[in-house]
Amino acid sequence: MTVQLSNLEHLPNYQITERLDVVYGSTVRSKHVGKDLFAGLKNIVGGELTAYTELLEESRQEAIDRMIVKAEALGADAVVGLRFSTSSIAQGASELFVYGTAVKVAPISQQQYQNPQSDGHNHSNQNVSTQTQVAPDDLPRFNPFG
Repeated sequence: MTVQLSNLEHLPNYQITERLDVVYGSTVRSKHVGKDLFAGLKNIVGGELTAYTELLEESRQEAIDRMIVKAEALGADAVVGLRFSTSSIAQGASELFVYGTAVKVAPISQQQYQNPQSDGHNHSNQNVSTQTQVAPDDLPRFNPFG
């Protein structure tokens, strides 16, 4: 199973069985002088700074990959509560930081409930147990934050 990622406190259709640890990944990137010059010109006429968009996308993916390596080292099945953060390290250099909680998960089994067959009569004296199916999202969740 590959490490699954969720920005929620849980992983849909799975139950958290064990909280392992906080995991993170980061990368520090600086601007390319040529791309920075082009971005400065683009600021004059307006529009998307595609060079920076690509730089941020690469940074996000690199930070996620580093976090996943740490989660796999712990034996995690998933990382929940995924968050991103950025900060300026020096002039022209920024850090992109991603973090979350590494957890072990188990699929929530879909129990098959049988509805009693109705013959159209009211059998109030019969001891018939009726069960209703509970949606997986209504089940109690393990809170990885405390």
